Amino acid sequence: MPAVMPTLKRSVHAASLAAGRLSAGNRVLPSFLITGAQRSGTTSLYRALAQHPLILKPVLRKGVHYFDVAYDRGLPWYRAHFPLHATVSRLTHRYGYRPQSFESAPYYLFHPLAASRIAEDLPGVKLIALVRDPVERAFSAHAHELARGFETETSFARAVELEEERLAGAADALIASPHATSHAHRHHAYLARGRYAEQLARVERLVGRERLLVLDSGMFFARPEAVHDRVLEFLGLPHIGEPVFERHNARSRPSPMPESLRRELAGRFEESDALLTRWLGAEPSWRR
Repeated sequence: MPAVMPTLKRSVHAASLAAGRLSAGNRVLPSFLITGAQRSGTTSLYRALAQHPLILKPVLRKGVHYFDVAYDRGLPWYRAHFPLHATVSRLTHRYGYRPQSFESAPYYLFHPLAASRIAEDLPGVKLIALVRDPVERAFSAHAHELARGFETETSFARAVELEEERLAGAADALIASPHATSHAHRHHAYLARGRYAEQLARVERLVGRERLLVLDSGMFFARPEAVHDRVLEFLGLPHIGEPVFERHNARSRPSPMPESLRRELAGRFEESDALLTRWLGAEPSWRR
């Protein structure tokens, strides 16, 4: 019976998506996106926000990944994942505020073409990015990719050592062939994904500073209510109800990171982390 369940789930998903595409013209596009960073609390924020009655999650799954790995499928395919206009109208009438739909795909922040695609296809959309201690993020990402079978190198130190070679030319290849994908760029960019400042600068150039909210994930987990309220203010939505905050997708490691490696990697991120103050309005929590 367990072997049948994934097949059944895929069949239901395909049927739902087919129905969504038939009604795509009657569906809304997202008002905001959680764009990353991977392993920085995006799932936890997604689930907290999805409890709000005026925030509508995708019909089928948390992250559609249209702007990074599925852009060749076209906008009607993307629109099929979101709620109907009728749902939005009903909730607007009930609450006096227009609901906002969203998705969360943490590869959007790092993919070299995602921001430009978002800017073109979703004019006016707002973007939310969470940033985490990049050393801890890298360590967590390695455990995550190992668990999912996308990484074969069990040593984090060795995976970091191999990263530059693995990623060589990957971003340029994605730009040159817009519908291509890169396993290494998506799954083995442990340090590169933690250089947040250069990624945020690219997004800011394309969508504008006023449409980009950058959150410190350390602050989110320490004071989730305050960060949640800040997100609602950014979106222009009222506080309704009391969301339950939980930490999702945490990965445990069989052994801690060696302190010598931690110090070395922290030194590599010192300059990049300093640039985050401009977006966060304060020094990153992991540098205090």
